[in-house]
Amino acid sequence: MKPYLEPIPTPDESSWVLFDRRLARIPFEWHYNTEYELTLTLNSRGQRFIGDNISPYEPGDLVLIGPRIPHTWCSTADVDPGKMHQAIVLWFSEEFVKGMVGPHIELHPIDRILQASARALTFSEATRAEAETIIRSMLQQTRAKRLISLLSLLLLLAADPQPRPLTSAPSQQERFSADSEERIGRVLSYLHEHYREDVSIATLLRVAALSRSSLHRLFRIQTGMTIGEYVIQLRVGNACALLMNSRTPIALIADQVGYRNLANFNRRFKAVKKLTPRAFRAAFCR
Repeated sequence: MKPYLEPIPTPDESSWVLFDRRLARIPFEWHYNTEYELTLTLNSRGQRFIGDNISPYEPGDLVLIGPRIPHTWCSTADVDPGKMHQAIVLWFSEEFVKGMVGPHIELHPIDRILQASARALTFSEATRAEAETIIRSMLQQTRAKRLISLLSLLLLLAADPQPRPLTSAPSQQERFSADSEERIGRVLSYLHEHYREDVSIATLLRVAALSRSSLHRLFRIQTGMTIGEYVIQLRVGNACALLMNSRTPIALIADQVGYRNLANFNRRFKAVKKLTPRAFRAAFCR
């Protein structure tokens, strides 16, 4: 697992970072940054985890994340098997934005959308499509032209009439040590590898090297959920991906995500998605 705080070194010749990441699959790597992050995901389907929000994502997913919000994407399927999963990521610091936006009244809408990103934001379909065109073109531009494109991109996001917040509240409810963050990171990584199993609290206590009370307290601060609620979200989220992207029988999907009892799976799924698995598949696979 990568360090919980992911440092983003800014090149000497640039004020911000544009990174074109291509992988056979996008792994679960729970982390946060001190910068703002804008991520466009292509040729990939799966789940994204941002603060206390767990949601499926599709190609063209675009999210603006404020500083220090824990997050990761985790792919479950690609769209074109002949191509790599792609995440085009833009990182820029608060100091950079203030220096660029502050003196210019015309750019003040950017400041407002960045303040709103404290809850992480997704955008309308029209905005996502236009933003994808701008971001793709940036990969071929000089550094000077990229800066102009970045301004255009942020103004586009600021003009979206309906940006949707993802987290229930700004994620910085409580700051705790880097050591505690790393311990909870180990627990999250373990759960993502073993969520299909009946993971005991005793096992997680050993993984985290924490007392029972500290584990439950720190886990809830970091995710906004209990451990049991988080596991349910993982199982249901992966079931959604299987329901949308395969014709696998529902009983087999239940077993694949960790529910040996079909009735229990149906009950848990409906509690999270407000639909039965059958109705969910019918709604999304027409």
